[in-house]
Amino acid sequence: MKITDLLAGGRVALAEDAADRDEAIGKLCSLMAGSGAVGDLESFRKDILERETKTGGTSVGMGIATPHAKSAAAAYPALAAVTLRKGVDWGADDGEPADLLFMISTPPGADAHVDILARLMGLIVDEDFPDRLRKAANPAEFLEIIDSAEAALLETQAREAGTAAGGESGDAAAAAPGASGAAGHVNMEKGGEAPAGPGTDPAAAAKGPYRLLAVTACPTGIAHTYMAAEKLDRAGKKLQIPLKVETNGSGGVQNPLTAADIEGADAIIVAADKKVETARFDGKKVLFAKVSDGIHRPEELIGKAMSGDVPVYREQGGGAAGSPGEEEQGLGRALYMQLMNGVSNMLPFVIGGGILIALAFLLDDFNPNDPGSFGSGTPLAAFFKTVGGASFSFMLPVLAGFIAYAIADRPGLVAGFVGGALAVSGDSFASLHGAQAVSGGFLAALFAGFAGGYIMVGLKRLTDGLPDSLRGLKPTLIFPLLGVLAVGLLMFAVNPVMGVVNTWLANGLTSMGEGSKVLLGFVLGGMMATDMGGPINKASYVFGTAAIANGNYDVMAAVMIGGMTPPIGIALLATFFKSRLAPDERKSAYVNYVMGLCFITEGAIPFAAADPLRVIPSCLLGSGVAGAMSMAFGCGLRAPHGGIFVFPVVSNWESYLVALAVGSVVTMIMLALLKKNLLKTPAALSAAAAGPWAAAAGPPAGTAST
Repeated sequence: MKITDLLAGGRVALAEDAADRDEAIGKLCSLMAGSGAVGDLESFRKDILERETKTGGTSVGMGIATPHAKSAAAAYPALAAVTLRKGVDWGADDGEPADLLFMISTPPGADAHVDILARLMGLIVDEDFPDRLRKAANPAEFLEIIDSAEAALLETQAREAGTAAGGESGDAAAAAPGASGAAGHVNMEKGGEAPAGPGTDPAAAAKGPYRLLAVTACPTGIAHTYMAAEKLDRAGKKLQIPLKVETNGSGGVQNPLTAADIEGADAIIVAADKKVETARFDGKKVLFAKVSDGIHRPEELIGKAMSGDVPVYREQGGGAAGSPGEEEQGLGRALYMQLMNGVSNMLPFVIGGGILIALAFLLDDFNPNDPGSFGSGTPLAAFFKTVGGASFSFMLPVLAGFIAYAIADRPGLVAGFVGGALAVSGDSFASLHGAQAVSGGFLAALFAGFAGGYIMVGLKRLTDGLPDSLRGLKPTLIFPLLGVLAVGLLMFAVNPVMGVVNTWLANGLTSMGEGSKVLLGFVLGGMMATDMGGPINKASYVFGTAAIANGNYDVMAAVMIGGMTPPIGIALLATFFKSRLAPDERKSAYVNYVMGLCFITEGAIPFAAADPLRVIPSCLLGSGVAGAMSMAFGCGLRAPHGGIFVFPVVSNWESYLVALAVGSVVTMIMLALLKKNLLKTPAALSAAAAGPWAAAAGPPAGTAST
């Protein structure tokens, strides 16, 4: 496939006018939608703008911008191109207004086009190529310029790769990983020796084919990753420095650095705006930089890396001094990124387990004589509930484990997982065998993740002074043993605090009793949304189940509706206030309709963990309102679980539905008010951004169709 194949369908427009960046993006989005590459124009435009404002601008300097996003609205991988008569401000580091624009649309999970896009990035960094595109008289000439340049690039790469491989077929070499356009990198590991470069003594040359290594990565892994790689590669050739570049793009790692490469290199450049594996560089001189530095200052980076004036990197985790972007992001941003690493890895366990448990309730028959068996009454239902429960059991340890991983890299996993498991079990020095243990829920798991990660960072610093002969024991013995021991001691000390809180809450609820049913319903419903599976939630739930045994069915009704409200409220937010959630959050939020209706409050945990100061109060208020209304309407529930599937046994179920709807809407409204609008453009921009072609049956006049 060629670059122009991705531009097919009339997605080129030349000499356009745009007042600002957003209007230019609107024109590009309209080209995408007019050709069928994008289904929902407005949704795609929002995803593009979110990428610009949330993850970072897409200007690459030199008057070029590459707005791009992975979007569910994209039907297939595609490119659109626009040139402007007068450039617009795109926030470029060099201050140049952008007048040559390439938009990249990518469906989630699509990777087959990555090499083609990498090839385009390799062409863009050629100083002559963008100028020729700007001077193109029409779209056909624009596409011909790209075709000619691409053919020349592939021929050069095939020749270089064939030479390096000792006569390997040019086509095969060009197709090999690491020989694509992003990299114009020569695969030295397949054979042949790189030139030693100026000033290289024979001893240095004997160390290996590469004196310098580099890793490039940007958050979306589409454009900047490959442009930085290409710029560094070209600068290395110009300076005659044998260089190999690994790209961490959306299609995975390409041209990976081997252990032999790392061992033989004098220095390593990490030009990345996202987390990459750095533990492998321990003991080497490593220069950390932003990915944009790899694009705009490649020769400067190479010169600094090869000067020898670069500190030796000692692996201290994601928060180590000198890690990329730390100076700009600050402590708050670092903590947020660590938290989101745990949440994103936890989410599949929540979704998979939650849906399977919901199926268990759907396939089971409710037995009023044995309400506790609901969900496991038939073999098929029991199977789904068992498998779903197994998935749920990993949820909080995974959350803690990957928070710790974000802080301390691979050594943090063991401390985080063990700490998360202990948070769930509630074990302590007072209950070594689990007797009367109280789970700390997801709040305790959050604590375990951060504590485990920073415990491992501390251990790494404490062991920095060990002699080289003992260094190999650190990852295999010292870190696992001391890390697990330290996090175990800490969690055993912390877990009893959760038990005290739980007992205090349960006693408080009991003393409330008949004093105020409506107030009791508000408190019970709110407690279900406070920590969503933690001790406060469980205290409310245990109080409700105990009330069933005493024949007080209204308490359990308030408890269950309080637990159903948070996921439904979040799903409603994703439906009616999409701008309050990032695209990935919206996709996972829709599943909460199912989880909420099935009384699986845990569906809201990823959102509460990511933004607790806004999400928890919103859910607490909505659940409290729902619980209070349930009490006021006199609703009763004889089953301790089941969600909508036990509504047939709810007394006054019509009013119960009303209470659930009102509570969920209250949650949605609160979230919409408290959470930031991620789209920082006025609503009136929609029509302007759509452009004059939005309603057209085909591509706009004056564009090319291949």
